[in-house]
Amino acid sequence: MEVINALGRRKAAVARVFVSEGNGQIVINKKDLATYFPQETLQYIVKQPLNTLGVTEKYDIKVNLDGGGYKGQAEALRLAIARALVKINPEDKPALKAEGFMTRDPRVVERKKPGRPKARKRFQFSKR
Repeated sequence: MEVINALGRRKAAVARVFVSEGNGQIVINKKDLATYFPQETLQYIVKQPLNTLGVTEKYDIKVNLDGGGYKGQAEALRLAIARALVKINPEDKPALKAEGFMTRDPRVVERKKPGRPKARKRFQFSKR
């Protein structure tokens, strides 16, 4: 099997994933998954598509992660892995879609508007 690549985005985070046959090793920016994401919940988020299909030990995944915070990066990586798994086997798409792993979350930070302290917050109104 050749290397399959996919892209996942969430907020400001971009995950480029390269999937090949192997023994379940996930390397993110030349670091191990447990080193890059020390929190158990984030590791769980990353592995969700693999656990859903039961192929955790079947593929080696190399990742380039850039931008955003750790939560956004983990969710971008989840989307990228799901997209790569669908490229490998298109029959897996309904199972991943039912769990919501194939949907790109479009929510991003709203820009700051001029004449306001934040995006929607207004300065205190003074009558006199």
